[in-house]
Amino acid sequence: MTDAPHIPLRFTHRPIAEIEARSQTFAEQMATRRTVRDFASTPVPRAAIEAVLRTACSAPSGANQQPWHFVAISDPAVKQQIRTAAEAEEYEFYVNKRAGKQWLRDLAHLGTDHHKPFLETAPWLIVVFGARYGIDTNGERIKHYYTPESVGIAMGMLIAAVHQAGLASLTHTPAPMKFLNEILSRPENESPYLILVVGYPAENCQVPAITRKPATETTSFIE
Repeated sequence: MTDAPHIPLRFTHRPIAEIEARSQTFAEQMATRRTVRDFASTPVPRAAIEAVLRTACSAPSGANQQPWHFVAISDPAVKQQIRTAAEAEEYEFYVNKRAGKQWLRDLAHLGTDHHKPFLETAPWLIVVFGARYGIDTNGERIKHYYTPESVGIAMGMLIAAVHQAGLASLTHTPAPMKFLNEILSRPENESPYLILVVGYPAENCQVPAITRKPATETTSFIE
């Protein structure tokens, strides 16, 4: 430990049985999370979005620099701008085959294309930016550490928080996404990572019939 100031940890010690039960319950809840592409226009209160963003902002980050910025959008005009720009990039990706034949074959089972109506239908879009470096009050650069890793952790926590709140989400990553800086007036040092579409699934919403790899393929234990 250093001489830097510290405060007591707020931590609740729980019995082993409770820990196991809580972890099982959370795993079962998260296993029901699915990416949704058909959203209802039903409003979601701003307070709910503020709460899930507080969860995301509690993520660990390199040197505690918190190199992220979240822009939550419900304004229909701005959502329409984002959809127009995103669909232009997606047209190049899908129709003009910027992605390449192999990538498009790998995506075929999901049934996606360049049409992205959910960008306007869903009540909220949350655009996630990562700051490659900071800027101090004198306009000088501040070095950031592990920005992609830090932002990635925050995004994972955001997606989990949205699901736990009882809402659906979609991770949308048109490429390139620099148009988001212009539309949302974000500075040059920030790079857009993700558009998270948030809301309620449409009535009779369906999702692709896919499965997840068994735990034996994706996890290992050394005891």
